[in-house]
Amino acid sequence: EDCKPDKTPMAHKEILSKSQAPSTPQDVATMQDVPYLSLIGALRYLADGTRPDISYAVGVLARFSANPGIEHWQAAKRVLCYLKGTKNHKLIYSRQQSGEPFISYGDADLGGNPDNGKSTTGYVVKMAGAAISWQSKLQPIVAKSTTEAEFVAASHTGNEIMWLRNVLKELGLEVKEP
Repeated sequence: EDCKPDKTPMAHKEILSKSQAPSTPQDVATMQDVPYLSLIGALRYLADGTRPDISYAVGVLARFSANPGIEHWQAAKRVLCYLKGTKNHKLIYSRQQSGEPFISYGDADLGGNPDNGKSTTGYVVKMAGAAISWQSKLQPIVAKSTTEAEFVAASHTGNEIMWLRNVLKELGLEVKEP
């Protein structure tokens, strides 16, 4: 409630790993009283429903739910500080007409997870000027190059667009353009 608002949900180039899990009995005792799982659950609810801007940070933090450390807890609290500073941010749906049925953005990092070398895919799909679908998750493979990681991200984004096109078709709004 009294935190200083933050401009980003994660620090630039912040690397969180399993090696930061509690290693001493004192650290384990300290983390037992921390409501990490409850916070991650609440943040996941926000990220999945209305706040695509925190999806990546929450996905990274959720990886450590089994054994979070002090650094993980501090990173989770940073997301709360970011949310305080952006509490007036919202998704706005309007009746914008554009030539394209969907505008999509997708990206990947290469080996962003130091524990297994996997990359993270992230995408957002917009329709009529507003985000309607988004996701941030680890890729199922270990990419050998940036090109491969980006290709996997583009493939996931394309699959989502195909699914959305089929939903629109079932509603009687068939998209004819590629």
